[in-house]
Amino acid sequence: MSTPLHRLKDALGAAVVGQDAAVAEVLTALVAQGHVLLEGVPGVAKTLLARTLARALGMAFTRVQFTPDLMPSDLLGTSVFHADTRTFQLHRGPVFTELLVADELNRTPPKTQAALLEAMEERQVTLDGHTHPLPDTFFVVATQNPLELEGTWPLPEAQLDRFLMRVRVGYPAEGAELDMLSTWHARGSRPPALEPVLGPGELAGLQRAAAGVKVDRSVLAYVVQLVQSTRRHPRVKLGASPRSAQALLAAARARAVLGGESFVTPDDVKATAVPVLNHRLLLHPEAEVEGVSADDVLAETLERVPVPR
Repeated sequence: MSTPLHRLKDALGAAVVGQDAAVAEVLTALVAQGHVLLEGVPGVAKTLLARTLARALGMAFTRVQFTPDLMPSDLLGTSVFHADTRTFQLHRGPVFTELLVADELNRTPPKTQAALLEAMEERQVTLDGHTHPLPDTFFVVATQNPLELEGTWPLPEAQLDRFLMRVRVGYPAEGAELDMLSTWHARGSRPPALEPVLGPGELAGLQRAAAGVKVDRSVLAYVVQLVQSTRRHPRVKLGASPRSAQALLAAARARAVLGGESFVTPDDVKATAVPVLNHRLLLHPEAEVEGVSADDVLAETLERVPVPR
C-alpha cells in the first residue's frame, strides 16, 4: 500500500536520480525538525534536491543566491521610511518563508552568514528592536561548495552548529548518471513537474511521532558514549558538545520513524552519527595536514565504542 511518505520518497528519488543516501538524510533532518547543509561540488543536484523537496511538500519556499556582496538586510529585510505618511514600514526579506534554499552559503562573508543564526535557532527575526516570528515549519536547506574552491569562506562554528546534519552530495554512479541523463532528455530538458504529495498535517504528524518514539536507556547511553569519545580522541581539538548528543538522538528518532519503527535502535544512531557529527568536530592542524578527516575520526569512534545489545 502506497503511503504519503512512500510517495514523497518516490517523488524525490525520481527527480534527483542517483542521490538516494542524500535524499534519505535530508528527509531525516526534516522529520527531526532540524536544518540541513548540503555539501558538494557544483552540478551534483544540491539545489534541485532542495527545490524538489519544497514542491513535493507544497511549502512556500524562497531561493537566495549567496554572493560576496549580499548584505544581511538583503536576507532579513529592512524598514523603509515613507515620506507621505512619515512612518517606517517593514519590507520583509526572503527569510520570511517556510523553506529557505540558501544556495552557496559559503560564498558570502561571515557577517551575512551570521544573519541566519537567530532565524535558524529561534525561528524568529529581530529587526529594529522588534521580533517577527517565522512559521513553525521554517526549514533551511543550505548548500555549500568544498572549501578548496576559490571564493569561499568557511562557516563559523556557531553557524555550523545550527545545522542538524551536513550531508555530502557526491557524484552519482555511472548507471545512475545514465538514468539521470535519459530522464532529463525525455523531459525535453525541462525540470520535473511535481505536485504536493505530503500535506502539512501529515508532516507534522511524522514530526510528532519522531519526538515521541521510544528510546531505551542503553541507547541513550550509547549516544553519550559516542559523543564523549570524540572529546578524548587524540586527533580532535574540540569534540562534540552536549547539544551534539541531542542532535544525534533527534536524527536517530526521525530515522526510526521513517523506517516504520516505534523505537530507536543502535543502528539508527550509527547510521546518523557521521552526518550529524562530522561538522561539529575541530581537528588538530597536524591531523588535517596528514589527510585525516572528521569522517575518519567518526568511523574509528563507531568501531571502538561498544554497541548495546
